[in-house]
Amino acid sequence: MSGKISFLERGKMDLKMGTVVAPCEIYNYLERFVIGQDRAKKVLSVAVCNHIKRLHDRKGLIKKSNILLVGPSGCGKTLLAETLAKILCVPFAEADATSMTQAGYVGDDVWICLQRLLEAADGDLKLAEKGIIFIDEIDKIACRGSGGVGDVSSRGVQAGLLKLLEGCVVSFPVLGNGKRGKSNCENVSIDTSNILFVCGGAFGELTDTNVVVEHPIGFLAGGCRDEVPSMEPVNAESLVKYGMMPEFVGRLPVICSLDGLTESDLVRILTEPEDAVTKEYESMLKKDGVKLVFEPGALSEIAKMAVARKTGARGLRSILEDLMLDVMYDLPGRTDISKCVITAETVRSGKPKLVKKRARRTAVKTDAGIC
Repeated sequence: MSGKISFLERGKMDLKMGTVVAPCEIYNYLERFVIGQDRAKKVLSVAVCNHIKRLHDRKGLIKKSNILLVGPSGCGKTLLAETLAKILCVPFAEADATSMTQAGYVGDDVWICLQRLLEAADGDLKLAEKGIIFIDEIDKIACRGSGGVGDVSSRGVQAGLLKLLEGCVVSFPVLGNGKRGKSNCENVSIDTSNILFVCGGAFGELTDTNVVVEHPIGFLAGGCRDEVPSMEPVNAESLVKYGMMPEFVGRLPVICSLDGLTESDLVRILTEPEDAVTKEYESMLKKDGVKLVFEPGALSEIAKMAVARKTGARGLRSILEDLMLDVMYDLPGRTDISKCVITAETVRSGKPKLVKKRARRTAVKTDAGIC
């Protein structure tokens, strides 16, 4: 094989040939898309490396290590799980624990996540059995001690997920194209032994008081202070006290706490990742012949809005969608604009700074010659 092999191509080869991608390589790949969360990226890099080793462990000595990500909304839990799936070159499916119910109740059965994984694998059963499933809002199925119907239902969902997390063969009805249905369907059996489960939740009451972060340098200097939630050390004992079943916690041996994102983190998220949302807008307007520029002050204002709304990184796109609506509507139909500058005032007022193209000088022929 000649030519340079990309990291993802190598990851695909590793799964087939039995070699392992080093944790530092996994970390470096996560760095390209995920800002901050250094410890979480290190923990996940080791966990994924061990998972790859387990897939090729014929002796069965390496046990399954599902992952629990604990952190506030918008801190990057879903993005980390999605990026891990890219590293492993396997299908990825996401499910919300709040929509799951135990058998006999109205709602999604716990195996809905397996059905979505099979869809993501285009019906390829063997590929699905090596995929990654991310179950969000897992803290919402904790038994909070009221003893009511809610606690009974939550315990039932946790109990239903136990076998999936540990590894078992699950049968459920699907249509011919891999989609679930109640008619003209057949049962499909999936072995979850090699499926990596990543669960995420805020676990709000495990959050300590806010910590103030100073910014001594850069355009966030001048007394700017960020207040971000500082997570207490989260362990199996604290999760059980929160309301998770001991058996459920035991099937999530890798517990990783994520920090709340500061204003400076959000500014970096806007610009540094390869798929940053500002780069997306720059690319779209470039196709219309317009150069888009975000000034540092504008990025800071957008980050402040996300912090105020407590939406984290997830809220950045919605803020930009609202901010850029008129720009994306007007500029593609204009031929006189060469540059659009988004300033701090633009974020506040919605009016961008537009730079018009210079008029071309045309040569005029006179009796004395061309001037």
